[in-house]
Amino acid sequence: MKKIVALAALAAASPLLADGLIENVNGITLDEEGNVIRFSGILIDREGKVSKLITGNEKLPGQLDFRTDGKGKTMIPGLIDAHGHVMAMGFQALTLDLSATNSLAEAQAAIAAYAAEYPDRRWIIGSGWNQEKWALGRFPNAGDLETPAIKQAAAGRPIWLGRVDGHASWANFKAMEIAGLTAKTQSPPGGKIIVLAGEPSGIFVDAAAELVGKHVPKPRAADRDIALAKAQEILLSQGITAIADMGTSIEDWQSYRRAGDAGWLSIRIFAYAAGIEQMEMIAGPRPTPWLYDDKLRLGGVKIFLDGALGSRGAWLKQPYTDAPGETGLRLLSYAELRNTMVRASMDQFQTAIHAIGDAANADAIGAIEDLAETFPGDRRWRIEHVQIVDPADLLRLGKHGIISSMQPVHQTSDRVMAEARLGPERLEGAYAWNSILKAGGRLAFGSDVPVESADPFAGIATAITREDAKGQPFGGWRPEERVTREQALAGFTIGGAHAAFAEAKIGSLTPGKRADFLLIDTDPLLASPSAIRRTTVHETWVGGRPVFQKDKATSADTDRTEPIGR
Repeated sequence: MKKIVALAALAAASPLLADGLIENVNGITLDEEGNVIRFSGILIDREGKVSKLITGNEKLPGQLDFRTDGKGKTMIPGLIDAHGHVMAMGFQALTLDLSATNSLAEAQAAIAAYAAEYPDRRWIIGSGWNQEKWALGRFPNAGDLETPAIKQAAAGRPIWLGRVDGHASWANFKAMEIAGLTAKTQSPPGGKIIVLAGEPSGIFVDAAAELVGKHVPKPRAADRDIALAKAQEILLSQGITAIADMGTSIEDWQSYRRAGDAGWLSIRIFAYAAGIEQMEMIAGPRPTPWLYDDKLRLGGVKIFLDGALGSRGAWLKQPYTDAPGETGLRLLSYAELRNTMVRASMDQFQTAIHAIGDAANADAIGAIEDLAETFPGDRRWRIEHVQIVDPADLLRLGKHGIISSMQPVHQTSDRVMAEARLGPERLEGAYAWNSILKAGGRLAFGSDVPVESADPFAGIATAITREDAKGQPFGGWRPEERVTREQALAGFTIGGAHAAFAEAKIGSLTPGKRADFLLIDTDPLLASPSAIRRTTVHETWVGGRPVFQKDKATSADTDRTEPIGR
């Protein structure tokens, strides 16, 4: 709770909104058409909005409440993550995080160490494992959680670990015993129990995870607030001033409201409900209004159509190359997808469809085409991820105002796996950013945090190179799908704002919009990709107020807190 108290104190100590000038900056913004505007200073009004960009020797107001020297740093609009999971990010930072492990042995050592460090926790909870990154050649299983070190540290406690993409979970024998799972347990619709020697192996894909997950102790309201505070701290330090929260629950929403009511909600959250039921519980008959000076709104609903590529849950038109006979998980029939979209659209909610495989993307596009005439106007139909698309369907993404909400860093993380899953001949429409733009489609870029790091500068560098942090593969993977620097910046600014119906409020530093901006040490339109990846965020401002300053950043609460598994 110390972190929340500190955040509330910081908000109370922030200067009252005032007329001010930040000068001596290398200012960069984009207009609504994506054209670059450069400026040397910015005037902020008492509402925390941009009143004027200084581009030459304009006459300044005689009375200013503050005047700040930007010391030549680059100023860009606050960056927008068009697809993330705020509470999951906070929980991952506060529980066992396996995302940095490079082998099963490293993960086993981390699990044992964590269990020994926290002997009083009833469940050992974590996430971030990735068997592809470990080059394991298989899923882990419950037996892998029976090493002497883990058994001694866990002392008979259940272990429950989410995969990095959130589409599979790994249980030990104790957790499966608590859930009452046996060889006779059947996979539920939309999920799969991975079986080993006729018994549940400990891996549960998509909907099957609930068989164990429903037995995990739920986080308390105070735990959720701690997780939100941690997520906000990380996001603002990375230069993200707004994020689309994909899969908001009523409990998440209540935490956001508590932060807003207490005055410490600094980041802007565009919430998309976790299904129709949550949408109705949170918002009722219509999307909510913008709350807390445009910090929070629920305007849409997240719809899951398939799983993920890493767990072979992505729904494909043809079987997986490395698993003949398997085509992934179709989570909704075509009729169910259309009915869900109709239900949301009737009440003016935006739909955001999770679609990764080419079959899922074809269904998502088809449903949008079917409904576009019934629900005319500016609907901004969203498809989330759009990772594998049949080339025959790419041109369809340029119609009906479809927004392809994509995560550049998925391409570098998934490259080797995608080649194994699909074979090179089926990758022509994979992570096809440039083809979508050429077809007339719109892009909004994000990270899918905590599946990937939220770092937007890694996303920008990836989008313009198709190379990973090590510069591999040289020249980029399928380099014809690279985008320009301006298009990459647009994906994280005006594109993300447009995707959330927020372009009148944020996304560019133009008069009348909220003064959300960063002061950084790199010019993303001129610097090398490696330099962009190393960008340091010196200051983050939201609504004309500083909410992160690198030289003043301190951890208000260094104690590790266990939000779940007590």
